[in-house]
Amino acid sequence: MTLTSPVMRHLTTRKAVAFTFDDGPNPEFTPQILEIFREANGKATFYMIGEQIERFPDTARAVLEQGHEIGNHTYTHPELTKLDEEARRSELLRSERIILETTGVKPATFRPPYFAYDEGVAATVAEFGYPVIGAVNGAARDWEMPGVDHIAETTRETVEPGAILIFHDGFGDRSQTVEAVRRLVRELTSEGYELVAVSELLAMNES
Repeated sequence: MTLTSPVMRHLTTRKAVAFTFDDGPNPEFTPQILEIFREANGKATFYMIGEQIERFPDTARAVLEQGHEIGNHTYTHPELTKLDEEARRSELLRSERIILETTGVKPATFRPPYFAYDEGVAATVAEFGYPVIGAVNGAARDWEMPGVDHIAETTRETVEPGAILIFHDGFGDRSQTVEAVRRLVRELTSEGYELVAVSELLAMNES
């Protein structure tokens, strides 16, 4: 079987991009991001960790209530390629269940922690029917806090119709991410880009 790479960009001529946020929910930074998208009338996708949802269920529910999307990002954020099949399945299943129990909505897509992905992970994910989602702007490395300018400018170089962008709203100080996203959202909406959830982007026609 040929291993299919995670989706980093959906082929479409429509000026639309998908902002995604990993490792939340976080009661400090997730609401700040929600406010940015509320003001821009845009939507985003949040790849949440099951343990974090259990800690901050109200924040998770707020994401859905404001029209955004939650994706599966495992229960404890392990490197899935280092787990056996049973452990991988448990990570996805526990996360899926807590998302459903907390928000009433089943996640539609999946992103592997650390982008750790091989044939074994692909087989496990296929059992759940999830598209596996990557991103085009990994070089921005916002999780390392490289500076607002670096995050924004490195991301800007990757933007095109159908691009999927990765940022983080969980684990540590995400203030640089918030400010970089604020800048990018302002720039892209002024250029006529739609800010859409991943599943909405994947449903768009190629032309």
